[in-house]
Amino acid sequence: MDGAQAPAVAGLPARTRRLHDRGREVYLVGTAHVSLESIDDVRTTVELVDPDAICVELCQGRYEAFTRPDAWRKMDVFKVIKEGKATLLLSQLIMSAFYKRIGDRLGVRPGADMLEGVRLARERDVELVLADRDVQVTLKRTWRRLGYWNKLKLISLLLTSVVTEPEVDKEAVDDLKREDRLEDVLTEFAKAFPAVKEAIIDERDVYLAQRIREAEGERVVAVVGAGHVPGIARAIHEEHPLAPLETVPDSSYWSRSLKWLVPGLIVAIIGYGFYSAGAAHSLESISIWVLANGVLAAVGAALALGHPVTVLAAFVAAPITSLNPTIAAGWVSGLVQAWVKKPTVADLEAMGEVVTAFPKGLWRNPVSRILLVVVFSNLGSTLGTFIGGSWIAARLF
Repeated sequence: MDGAQAPAVAGLPARTRRLHDRGREVYLVGTAHVSLESIDDVRTTVELVDPDAICVELCQGRYEAFTRPDAWRKMDVFKVIKEGKATLLLSQLIMSAFYKRIGDRLGVRPGADMLEGVRLARERDVELVLADRDVQVTLKRTWRRLGYWNKLKLISLLLTSVVTEPEVDKEAVDDLKREDRLEDVLTEFAKAFPAVKEAIIDERDVYLAQRIREAEGERVVAVVGAGHVPGIARAIHEEHPLAPLETVPDSSYWSRSLKWLVPGLIVAIIGYGFYSAGAAHSLESISIWVLANGVLAAVGAALALGHPVTVLAAFVAAPITSLNPTIAAGWVSGLVQAWVKKPTVADLEAMGEVVTAFPKGLWRNPVSRILLVVVFSNLGSTLGTFIGGSWIAARLF
């Protein structure tokens, strides 16, 4: 039934696992995305198996990012901000920088294992299957599952993991390619972020397995991260509908209600203070609200090296947008930054260099600086809401 059986082809790499699926043979090549040995494993497996199809752990977006480095020039910065995708795009840049830094130390381009699978599919003129779920869907489903504090915790972890120098060598990568070691790492990760593991690992195991099932031919080679191999092996023998995994669930009723409940409560407290403590007290509460939100949002924009006009816009917008969940302070400051320092085609083309010069590159490139303005302004405004709201309530009660 599963890949524990003896390989049908002699000489396969140790990390290639053979599975049986409805009379077909599926060969899972478990790779580390920054390992030279993984590239050799892919090449050797394909040469020995001579597959009818090759599946790779890429979605269309990541495939284009790997194969078309100039794709950044088509990005509409204003659209990214208006659709609330700045945080997602910044997260992708951070993860790309993380893999880039490790790859530089090992002399391997991140994703080279997947690109080798793509190259071999083209060379052999066999079906190429982009088997992974859209990265935007994965990130959104992950983000929706996280609570407020876990979101802050994850952002801090991502920033710390990139800014600090990772101690990674070839032995460490080879160690991580062992399934038992990866299972240990994922188990520890799941304890801290169970919702993250569910969306990033478990759901994609099922998704990848189904896409591999759909590949044509009697022999299929699938190039996937080693951490996905056990999950795919468990899921590949059953039919799984993909539609539920491709949708982004709506925010919970409590989450939607909380967005309006907090500003409503603040307005109610200020109004109650007007009747119970007088107009002067109420005006002081309003001043606290404006300063707490405005100053912290402006500080966020300044930390992102936003233009002075952008910093002023963050200060003015935050006290208002904090009372209106349909608009975020970062959206306003980000749009102002994009207007004051409108990105050029050259800036968009240079987005790839942001990863190379990370983290300083984020502040140097006008496009990525806009993303920082959006995220940092929003973080400052959110912090100001909690500080200002708590302060106002404490004064009254």
